[in-house]
Amino acid sequence: MSFEPRSIPVDPDAKGALASKGLDYRLIDPSDTEALDGWIDADHRGFHHARPREVTREYERRVMGERRLHGVFDPGVPDPDVPVATVSSWPTGLSVPGGRSVDGWAVSSVTVSPTHRRRGIARAMMEAELRAAEHAGAAVAMLTVTEATIYGRYGYAPAARAATIEIDRRRAKWNGPSAPGRVHFVEPAALRDAAAAISRRAVARTPGEIDRWAGILDRMLGLVDPESDASRALRAIRYDDEHGQPQGFAAFRVTREPNEPGWAEFDVFAAATDDAERALWRVLVEQDFVTGVRGRLRSVDEPIEWLLEDPRAVRVVDVTDHLWVRIVDAAAALGARRYGAAGELVLDIDDPLGYAAGRYTLLASADGRAVVHVPRSDGSTDAASATASNSTAAPKRERSRARAAGSEGSGSRAAARAAEPRSLKLDVRDLASIYLGGVRPSVLARAGRITASSNGALELADRMFASTRAPHLSIWF
Repeated sequence: MSFEPRSIPVDPDAKGALASKGLDYRLIDPSDTEALDGWIDADHRGFHHARPREVTREYERRVMGERRLHGVFDPGVPDPDVPVATVSSWPTGLSVPGGRSVDGWAVSSVTVSPTHRRRGIARAMMEAELRAAEHAGAAVAMLTVTEATIYGRYGYAPAARAATIEIDRRRAKWNGPSAPGRVHFVEPAALRDAAAAISRRAVARTPGEIDRWAGILDRMLGLVDPESDASRALRAIRYDDEHGQPQGFAAFRVTREPNEPGWAEFDVFAAATDDAERALWRVLVEQDFVTGVRGRLRSVDEPIEWLLEDPRAVRVVDVTDHLWVRIVDAAAALGARRYGAAGELVLDIDDPLGYAAGRYTLLASADGRAVVHVPRSDGSTDAASATASNSTAAPKRERSRARAAGSEGSGSRAAARAAEPRSLKLDVRDLASIYLGGVRPSVLARAGRITASSNGALELADRMFASTRAPHLSIWF
């Protein structure tokens, strides 16, 4: 999904709704430096960041110049050139189970000034972004959130969690295997090119990660303002495999009082292989003159406690929702990922905003590949899905079971029940939560959020939607 995101016209519904309240919903031209700087000022204010210094502003201009930026302006405020609300968005890939990627629409920088609450601004912007995602051909939209009660009304739901992990250095005796390669300290600037290639491979192996955009590594490696105190405190390490090829990197800093042990803290960690992951963890936990190691935005399924002699050295002090997903095109989204078991499952999806609503038949083969049938209103099957199903090995046991049951005669209740496809009724938000394998459908059924035609349907859904790797997003966007 490669195209110019600003080619999508300004959403007329959002513009009209906000104009009726005396507000101007406007697409920002990145070549208009004054307008772009006003938008950046509003974005920093909305997230309680300090006013940007010039070096930060130059970086923001580069990054935001590649995105689709909207601002909501109020001509009646003292500084009408600074918007009272902001949003940014861009097309990007989202990694899904099976080492694949689905076309997504990333939404970020959502702010509304506290002076302009309850005027329908957030709703106008968020619904406009869904229409933009559909216009762009995205199967999903996604965001990371600071408030967990806002975005469900637009069909978003938590799809991948993140954890903060603390390790007591005094108890952290390594008992895992030694990696065949070596870990080196490197200067962050020297790591930049290798880090980009490593990040691409690390993203591809982890459901829930999104493609990295230009400039994010500069921020992660302290290269935006390399002479700042924070950047100078950053230390970078790189793992090279036994052939000398870079396969992982991390960046950390030690925070402490003078002459006192501190904490080695990191939120930059990318590994393209299991060896790289283990080797980086080992260097991080074997630091001298630190009380402990603290990793933020880590997976809920980290291997570190299985690599230490004393697993109680590891504490998970915070687990929270992190990546929120919104299914826009259910057939495309369901067809993009790989599945953990063969089977046929009917999904009746309710979507108040209409994007993903409908009945979808999901057919997964033994190799995890899927075909999605979308019945039309006239009762026929979508031609693309039907054509694809002819060339894909559908689950034979499920189809033969239905045929055998049907042969017993229409008067047999057992045959009728067996012939009925296993099905789930669920909201579009629940589909988003199970999509990457972050939560089992049976858990949502126990919560009363999913209704299944039978226990067998839940068991099948659990197996099909399972992911061999827990979904995880290791950045904010």
